[in-house]
Amino acid sequence: MTASVAYPGRDGAHSAAACDRLFPDGAELVSLPSFTAVVEAAADGEVAFGVLPIESSLSGPVNETHDLLYDSSLSITGETVLPIRHCLVGPAVVTLEEIRVVRSHPAALDQCRRLLAAMPWATAIAASTTADAAHEVAEDGDPSEAAIASERAASMYGLTVIAGDVGDHPEAYTRFVAVAPYTRLDRASERWRTAFSFVTDHQPGALHRAIEPFGRHRLDLVQLVSRPIPRTPWRYRFDAVLAGHPLDPVVSETLAEVRGLTRDLRVFGSYPAHA
Repeated sequence: MTASVAYPGRDGAHSAAACDRLFPDGAELVSLPSFTAVVEAAADGEVAFGVLPIESSLSGPVNETHDLLYDSSLSITGETVLPIRHCLVGPAVVTLEEIRVVRSHPAALDQCRRLLAAMPWATAIAASTTADAAHEVAEDGDPSEAAIASERAASMYGLTVIAGDVGDHPEAYTRFVAVAPYTRLDRASERWRTAFSFVTDHQPGALHRAIEPFGRHRLDLVQLVSRPIPRTPWRYRFDAVLAGHPLDPVVSETLAEVRGLTRDLRVFGSYPAHA
């Protein structure tokens, strides 16, 4: 039976390409309008999985994904990494001076700062995804509007590439995750990741005490991100990923120790590391 998989944006979005990587045996892809809609569909059982971007090699964590996962019942079940090549696309080939509006996802806009800085006369407008930006530009048909999107999206929506490789860095990658309403405990590979989040006391040295057991037990923290807790101003939680399986004795013992040193600790993912 083919699994149903939701992703944000239209066909042509980078998340759609990530679905093909995460589910190589095929899946019924469901396009939804936002990150929130993907999380709600997966949490409510309307689809078997959701796929979301979670980290950029250039701009760091995708905060919206981190916050949605923290507030949901979902867990990360898989990850993949895609190379991202940004292009400036529009209804016709025009000079940069003729472009008055540039649409794209906020992460893509952030990764193309040099282009936007060279176009101070143009207004950057956020879109739900890069593919949505391309679709909006195609629908308007105004040559003074352009989108930062992929060549695939440009081709799908009948747009022309005005400028290729407009990202600030020639090599950019985005990590995508599959999410589902359960935590994987199987061991599909030797290289495993465990994602978790914790909240410390708001006291000097609290973070150091919380992460010291990982160094002592020689566990690699491959990511550590701080995020504000909206209902408690100026207080933060820490989202982290460690290298290891949650049922490995050293991992389970270390997490139990950290739980005793923090106000709250929750695991929200167990999955094979991207090859």
